[in-house]
Amino acid sequence: MAPRGHHLTEVALLASASPDLAAVDAGEREGWLDDPTVLPSLGPRARALAVASATRSVLVIVPVAGGGGGGVTVKPAVGPEEGRISAVEWVPLTTEDGEEEEGVAVAVGTDTGWLLFYSLAGDLLHKQSIYPSKILKLNFRERKENAWEDSGSDELSVVFPGVIARFDGADLQNILQKSFQDVKSRLWKDKFEEEDTEDEGSFGRIPFQIWNVSKFGSCADAAIVGLMPPPLLELQSSQRHYCAITVGEDAVVSAYRLSEDRSRSIVGAILSRGVAATFSTISSLSKILWRSEPSPPKKSRPKPQSFAKTSPLTCLKDSPRKGERLTLSPSGTLAAITDSLGRILLLDTHALVAVRLWKGYRDASCLFVEMLLNKDKASSSTMRMEYAKSDYCLCLAIHAPRKGIIEVWKMRTGSRLLTIPCPKGSRILQPSARLSSSFSYAPLEVYLFNGDSGQLSVLNSHVG
Repeated sequence: MAPRGHHLTEVALLASASPDLAAVDAGEREGWLDDPTVLPSLGPRARALAVASATRSVLVIVPVAGGGGGGVTVKPAVGPEEGRISAVEWVPLTTEDGEEEEGVAVAVGTDTGWLLFYSLAGDLLHKQSIYPSKILKLNFRERKENAWEDSGSDELSVVFPGVIARFDGADLQNILQKSFQDVKSRLWKDKFEEEDTEDEGSFGRIPFQIWNVSKFGSCADAAIVGLMPPPLLELQSSQRHYCAITVGEDAVVSAYRLSEDRSRSIVGAILSRGVAATFSTISSLSKILWRSEPSPPKKSRPKPQSFAKTSPLTCLKDSPRKGERLTLSPSGTLAAITDSLGRILLLDTHALVAVRLWKGYRDASCLFVEMLLNKDKASSSTMRMEYAKSDYCLCLAIHAPRKGIIEVWKMRTGSRLLTIPCPKGSRILQPSARLSSSFSYAPLEVYLFNGDSGQLSVLNSHVG
């Protein structure tokens, strides 16, 4: 890969044959990363890599700085009802200064609708049933740059076939920070090891909203792009409404208005604080009164939460074309959609209109990236400079594995800036959070992970 020194910078060389990554079949065969059942996810600031195997239902967390050594292998203690791992995502746990390295959790979704959170050390932080169906995707989004309106906090969206759920960032922080601190202090370590196999009542519940988005057919991918105005007859309502975009087999792309059920959020918040304490108190009292171990009750899955109101907005049907994957820009105003005919559609999610179309990119994957185009400023000094957001422009990185290249296109209608050769068995990855501070701006970056060589590289932000 000759141009690597110019357009790509090596970040780490992870040992694919290490005992940790070997747990997810790394190094056993060439092109192991091309297997769709292998689920890689890059942590905030690219400090750690999580790789899950859906077939083995194993999660491996390896530090990037250590070359993949000293990792943690997690085998979730889930039974047949909880299913196997089907999605992985990183969730940063914010602190007052926002600089705590261990302040992240790994979210794991299963093919029967369970959501589990683990620390970097492999400790179970939380376990909760969401909806009895396969979790297709977990997506954590920072809301600092939402161009429509400020939605209040970050969010974690959970995508099922025809269903999407949303966890508010503040609610996630309340539960996970407490669990994280308990694990760090080692005061509750034994309790957490026991509760890995218990029901979610031992952990309480994180409140969430859930909507049915199958009006135009089941979806293969979906995303909540941001807040949107209420309907004309509800202008005085204090209820918040979100816009969701879905892609799938029946409709290439669909759009929905999701109405927030405020009463359900309030009740869920109260229950999340009270259920765990009540469960523990009742269990302790029963042991004191009867002075014998009660027979273990039969586990029963909690009843699925009822759907909040959903209003279909529009859809595009173009058989036999099928929508496959969806990627959002940081602000949520643009979406890149890949389909089964090798096309990539750039959608304006605010106006719900297509603004660009690429053809001839079968099996492609896309990620938005920010590039520094001011060549004079970038090369005028050898010293490290701090750049502002205005110095960067938004681009789209397209990984075309059949062509063996990565292309970078300027948004929205700009030219192609780069064409970078890349080896087979590679994937482009992006950290779930950038963790920018008030003193410096962290641009949106794209990383290339070569599974066969173990090389992790970052796409240089300087063009030219």
